[in-house]
Amino acid sequence: MDFEFSEEQKILKKMARDFLKKECPKELVRQLEETEAGHSPELWRKMAELGWMGLIVPEEYGGSEFSFIDLIILFEEMGYNICPGPFFSTVVLGALPIMAAGSADQKAAYLPGIAGGEAIWTLALTEPDGRYDASGISLRAVPEGDEYLLSGTKLFVPDAHLAQYIICAARTTDGPEPKEGLTVFIIDAQAPGLSLTPLKTLVRDRQFELLFDRVRVAKASVLGEVDRGWPVIKDILDKAAVAKCAEMLGGSQAVLDMAVQYSKERTQFDRPIGSFQAIQHHLANMWMGIFAAGHLTYKAAWKISQGLPAGQDAAMAKAKAGEAYRQITILGHQIFGGIGFTMEHDMHLYHRRSAAGDLVFGHSGFQLEQTAQGLGL
Repeated sequence: MDFEFSEEQKILKKMARDFLKKECPKELVRQLEETEAGHSPELWRKMAELGWMGLIVPEEYGGSEFSFIDLIILFEEMGYNICPGPFFSTVVLGALPIMAAGSADQKAAYLPGIAGGEAIWTLALTEPDGRYDASGISLRAVPEGDEYLLSGTKLFVPDAHLAQYIICAARTTDGPEPKEGLTVFIIDAQAPGLSLTPLKTLVRDRQFELLFDRVRVAKASVLGEVDRGWPVIKDILDKAAVAKCAEMLGGSQAVLDMAVQYSKERTQFDRPIGSFQAIQHHLANMWMGIFAAGHLTYKAAWKISQGLPAGQDAAMAKAKAGEAYRQITILGHQIFGGIGFTMEHDMHLYHRRSAAGDLVFGHSGFQLEQTAQGLGL
């Protein structure tokens, strides 16, 4: 088994780390947390000039047609450096579903705008019960002529205030199973009847409650097939979970790197604290957690890149990466002590993201249930 990156992937990884270290320092991350938009148009433009929005988009639509693994490498570096903004919602929650389920006309209409950094997308999936399975989708889409009327509520919609388009899951019919009767729509974010309410979050990212009041959507805006939207939704969830794993993996590595450096520099009793067994064991456990999460994440990413079923692999990766990131930041706080809890220190930036990252796209408990189902339980 060869786990090494290709030379092209090593260049991508180094380029991304160098760029984000220079263009997205922690001072900017803190500043953006306090702004209304939570987004830097200048940083977005520079990322677009590097071709990041079109990294995985086919060449015929203005992209570079790299693999899903290459995208995962990029997200790992974004997690390492903390890169705020609508990149995840646009590329993972927007471009990937269109590439997987969009018609030829939809791909031609929407992918070039994403690849060029001109359009921002998001996904409206979760509802007040916060579930990530089919039974959690109750927003209703009722046909009327050549349109559907959507009514209901969506929660935790990222970057909805910036998006031009929203991919939305709705229930068009009631079948004997929750997975039946679901349809996915592409919606204009400025459509009449659609209202946004900002939500306060631990990470201070921008998430919203969306209220649909008879929002009109053309039947031509269905993504995939009517009443057969669950495979589209499940594909989104699997890919999004693995991409979020990569972010958490990068954040975990950043915490470990900070903790190792601090353990070499901080002295107690006339010796570096890294010479004490308790600190060494903390660092070793952090490293092993990263190692395990990394292998599961890249195995799932490889399967997705190869077009293989990856649902179980995505679930295992998400469960492990979420658990590892939370534990690593807790151990990091123990190593840094009181200084790590100050707002001036970077530890709190990573700690808050470890808690939020574990919850999104299915928390560890949910993913363990999905894994157990793969065992026939």
